[in-house]
Amino acid sequence: MRRGMKTALVGVAAAAAVFPAGASAEERKCRGTIGTATVDNLRVPQGATCKLNGTKVKGTVKVERAATLDAYRVRVIGNVQGENARSVTVRGGSRVGGSVQVKQGGQAKVQSSFINADILFDHDRGPLAIRDNVVGGNVQGFQNRGGFEISRNRIDGNLQCKENSPRPVGGGNRVQGNKEDQCARLAARRSQ
Repeated sequence: MRRGMKTALVGVAAAAAVFPAGASAEERKCRGTIGTATVDNLRVPQGATCKLNGTKVKGTVKVERAATLDAYRVRVIGNVQGENARSVTVRGGSRVGGSVQVKQGGQAKVQSSFINADILFDHDRGPLAIRDNVVGGNVQGFQNRGGFEISRNRIDGNLQCKENSPRPVGGGNRVQGNKEDQCARLAARRSQ
């Protein structure tokens, strides 16, 4: 009986090594710079600054309270999310498979990048910019207070802006969907 119990315990231990309890993708904290590495999920901890240069993220990037993200030429399979972040920047030919969402933060910029889903800036206080991007979904800006530029984007969904002060500026956006509220005048005229 003792030998059978030992064999069973070895089998359970081997299974636990292959299938750990609560198995999930690993999360890497970023303070400082990460270059051309590949990570599962990435988190910029509260108050930290993270620079990504050519990094591949197989999951999601989360930017916490008072943290700063500067992402250059990154590949993110999931989303880039900032809540109460100091600054979120995605630029330089970056590719995001999901959305870029910055809420109740400071400044944010998405420039010269490919965003497969949406870009949302909501209740942010600092300067905002969405320039020279290809966006597969919607571009939305709601109740932002630090100034907002939306210029020269190709937007496959809707362009929607409400209750921003000051009103968004820019133009030259090619929009497949609806152009609504404060952003209605920021779309390029279609040639017939």
